[in-house]
Amino acid sequence: MVRIINYQKRQAEDGREFFVLEISGGLEMVRSKETNQFYATAKKASIPCTFDEFTCKALIGSEMEGEVTKQEVEPYPYVIKETGEEIILTHRWVYSQPSENTDIVEDLSGGSNQFNNNFHMAQMNGNSGNSSRA
Repeated sequence: MVRIINYQKRQAEDGREFFVLEISGGLEMVRSKETNQFYATAKKASIPCTFDEFTCKALIGSEMEGEVTKQEVEPYPYVIKETGEEIILTHRWVYSQPSENTDIVEDLSGGSNQFNNNFHMAQMNGNSGNSSRA
């Protein structure tokens, strides 16, 4: 299972704005190579979506089937924010469905109660859901 933890507005190469859902896999314990001590972490990824901002906000906290998995890619530079150090990565974290035979569009009714609850709470907080998109 993965949980939607946030969303971000991004801009496509053609200038068009869209949203991505930030997802997180479950808690994992990893042993440090330097100290040999365990630390808690969670794999994270983002998924482009066709939702407006109101819907993205309402989806936060929803869970769906799948997992965050490691995908090998061409090497690319990455700057560690905390230290400013630039490293070369050869992977990225991506969402994957539980089975390769699963249709691209799944029935997400199992998580609809969470969505309905979040949607209702957002409406009660004064968000009308009306948004204008260019």
